[in-house]
Amino acid sequence: MLTDIEIAQSAEMTPICDIAENMGILPDEIEPYGKYKAKLSNSLLKRVSSNKNGKLILTTAVNPTPAGEGKTTTTVGLGQALCRMGKNAVIALREPSLGPVMGLKGGAAGGGYSQVVPMDDINLHFTGDMHAITAAHNLLAALIDNHIHQGNELNIDPRRVTFKRVMDMNDRALRNIIVGLGGTNNGFPREDGFMITVASEIMAILCLASDLSDLKRRCGEIVIGYTYDGEMVKAKDLKAEGAMAVLMKDAIKPNLVQTLEHTPCIMHGGPFANIAHGCNSIIATRLAMKLGDYAVTEAGFGADLGAEKFFDIKCRAASIKPDAVVLVATCRALKYNGGVPKENVSKPNIEALLRGIPNLEKHIENIKKYNLPVVVALNLFPTDTNEEIAAVKAASLKLNARFAVSDVFAKGGEGGLDLANEVLAALEEPSDFKPLYDLNLSYYEKFDIIAKEIYGADGVSYSPAARKMIDNLTALGYNNLPICTAKTQYSLSDNPALLSRPSGFDITVKEVTLSAGAGFLVFLTGSIMTMPGLSKSPAATRMDIDENGVITGLF
Repeated sequence: MLTDIEIAQSAEMTPICDIAENMGILPDEIEPYGKYKAKLSNSLLKRVSSNKNGKLILTTAVNPTPAGEGKTTTTVGLGQALCRMGKNAVIALREPSLGPVMGLKGGAAGGGYSQVVPMDDINLHFTGDMHAITAAHNLLAALIDNHIHQGNELNIDPRRVTFKRVMDMNDRALRNIIVGLGGTNNGFPREDGFMITVASEIMAILCLASDLSDLKRRCGEIVIGYTYDGEMVKAKDLKAEGAMAVLMKDAIKPNLVQTLEHTPCIMHGGPFANIAHGCNSIIATRLAMKLGDYAVTEAGFGADLGAEKFFDIKCRAASIKPDAVVLVATCRALKYNGGVPKENVSKPNIEALLRGIPNLEKHIENIKKYNLPVVVALNLFPTDTNEEIAAVKAASLKLNARFAVSDVFAKGGEGGLDLANEVLAALEEPSDFKPLYDLNLSYYEKFDIIAKEIYGADGVSYSPAARKMIDNLTALGYNNLPICTAKTQYSLSDNPALLSRPSGFDITVKEVTLSAGAGFLVFLTGSIMTMPGLSKSPAATRMDIDENGVITGLF
């Protein structure tokens, strides 16, 4: 079979203006970036705001494994399948980060014959959104150090500056640094560090903002550190929010691209799912719902992270309700959760698969707690046996979830017709979506519900520093925000080694931070990497380009 980039490069794309026209988008509402990608104007969402909402379908997955589960591929394939059936479907996805593209994880445009194109542009610089977020973030970082250097009128304590710098690349050497060395002209020396751009609070803000004005307001609320007296200092105290919004005036506009089968895809934003809320922008999802009868979107990592945050953070902020959930699983992932090493997951092993199926079962149970119908999509691999497929189907049906084998990687939309039919049937089932917890509960009560109901923990323990932060923030009036858990994606617990469906464990909250601009509290439950490193064999070392500009090695 051809590689992903070979498939993408051989595709015949439709001019993006034609894709937009077919969606009912007016010529003045699209800003082309070349022939096959475009920005959608701020006026478009206002014009279609009175349109009836299409059905919202969320794609999520079991806990991820090193083998990969194909969540984005399934999302794209489902959208293509619905269009093959004559349905008006629009896909909404996250943008990829250059760090994982050049590293190990890969891109975010799907795979095989269920891809979003132009794949190479999307996975590289796309329309510049990541660069704009990076620039806005680092502008604020520069303003902080400049303010301290120029007399420090705000009385900022350099030891308590919490706002790090960012770049959109994996570089472990920049995790912890010292800035301001070299004499008095270079500022005050202090400890600092870099995160990857998608870990920036500004990325989360972009994805939760309703428009440019809301983006500017939220940027002003970012807490950058504390004074010597212990008072919060915000970006608006530095008068930074206006210039930050200027740098993101185009980044706030969602991007329009297409799949290999010309299904429209609105791609916008991409916060990490294990430290932020892991969903594409509210603007993109709202547009997909207003322009399509069916909007197919995704949430990052497993359902314990991405789906929970989609439901409890994004849906609240956007005032939207999902109608059905697709839960992606693979036999390989379930065997891995059953204790099989990565290199052996392609070998038949029904015993290991049965040991891993409880992971799938827990995610089904969790989604049903939100009163939503579930369709299990088994992403098919050539090594899957009939016995293994039957076992996954039986487990799904036992919990009243629908089931379909998905072969969209190899067959595109055609391979997703069974899945699309099950999704359409699920959309006819009664649903009464509601978030998991009431925002008026205390943070201890909220997280107790998340830990016990979603992760399956026996209880929660807090470090003294975490308790102090929760109590201080509550006293300061930050008492009714949702919780964004920073947790390993590989386990339902906070221990990545506990696979399948662990029990008899507590969740430990080590630290709590306020993302005031994004509008949530982050509960850190483990060592979460905000600046990844490159692997021993980075993907970048296998990429090349010839004299005609043809790229090779990009997946």
